[in-house]
Amino acid sequence: MSQRSANHILTGTRIRERRLSLARRQADVARAAGISPAYLNLIEHNRRPVGEDLVARLAEVLEMPADELAEGREEARLAVLREAAARLAEGDAEPGPIVAQAPEFLARFPGWAGLLITLFRRADTLERQLVALSDRMRQDPYLLTTLHQILSAATSIRSTASILSEERAVPPDWLDRFHANLDQDSQRLSVTAQALVAYLDSFETEGAIITPEEEVEAWMAAGARPVEESDDLVSDAALALAADHLLRMAEERRALPDATLASAAARERDPMRLAARLDRQPDLVMRRLAALRPAGFETAGLLVCDGSGALILRRSTPGFPLPRPGDTCPLWPLYQALAMPQTALSHLVETPEGRRFRTLSYATRSQPDGTDGPVLSRAQMLILPPDAGMAETPATKIGPACRICPRPDCPARREPSILAMG
Repeated sequence: MSQRSANHILTGTRIRERRLSLARRQADVARAAGISPAYLNLIEHNRRPVGEDLVARLAEVLEMPADELAEGREEARLAVLREAAARLAEGDAEPGPIVAQAPEFLARFPGWAGLLITLFRRADTLERQLVALSDRMRQDPYLLTTLHQILSAATSIRSTASILSEERAVPPDWLDRFHANLDQDSQRLSVTAQALVAYLDSFETEGAIITPEEEVEAWMAAGARPVEESDDLVSDAALALAADHLLRMAEERRALPDATLASAAARERDPMRLAARLDRQPDLVMRRLAALRPAGFETAGLLVCDGSGALILRRSTPGFPLPRPGDTCPLWPLYQALAMPQTALSHLVETPEGRRFRTLSYATRSQPDGTDGPVLSRAQMLILPPDAGMAETPATKIGPACRICPRPDCPARREPSILAMG
């Protein structure tokens, strides 16, 4: 194994070990670092590489030096033992002693230690698979729709077959119609079942099951390499989304080249004034700033939603809470922009952890099918660090999503939070 691969293995293991030693939940650490819980799960189990920027963000969240997190000095076996000890001692008031005994246990009983490591890894894999499958059954819209189509086709076939078996004398024209229905429904059932099997097979069986949107986010976080060279894109849907994203990025880069944007951004920090200076549409400038991240915009994040409010692009920024795809906070200024197209909305927002961000939201409308076609809306929100001197400025209190937001008195709450209220 190369030194680079060894470092990646130890880095992921150390991230998980440090998180457990702090008694931090995986979802909380992921949100604070600006990535999805599913992607952090893959990192912690050494199934994805960790870039320098992401290591720095995780090190800040886990309160340790970035170089210490990346170096990975302990052996992987010792790290797994400590993780197992910490997991077993999660309910204890002082889990430290049992974790500290891991090196002695490994040295004195290497055989038993190896058996414990094997059993722990197997149990952990099965637990993650169970949680992932349960989550998919409850939230994956494609799976739910496909299963409904399969049940519908099966019910139709059964109904037609029942009529044919019970009716002894069926007129020829009706008989032909029933046979045609059986043929169509059986073909529909076959095609849908094959699509469902392909969809399930497109995911790694040992890894956490994530949505195509989360795969694309992981691919973007890893540097958005060409789709044929990336290990982050597993499903066909994610491959298609990533290919479309690369095409849009290339078109927008031609419309606003990197050098032109970087030069102008060095002289102007207001995105709207920057758009006027460059004679470009504000939404294009906002997307390019988040993609290029020139000097002065190094941590720029971006959220883009369509008219239904569904997020179609998420570029994370450290400390800004992002829930899993399909679940958001209705107080994000992003959604206010949908009601005020072609108008820039500037807000100062504050997360439940007390972090503040400056946001710029801007919405557009279009009619690609002409005046007789539908009106399509799209909004985007650029996320930037606050300006100096804004510490005392009132801010809009936002969160990730109602289910995991700890604010007890939020006027926009849709459902009770699963987190303990402070």
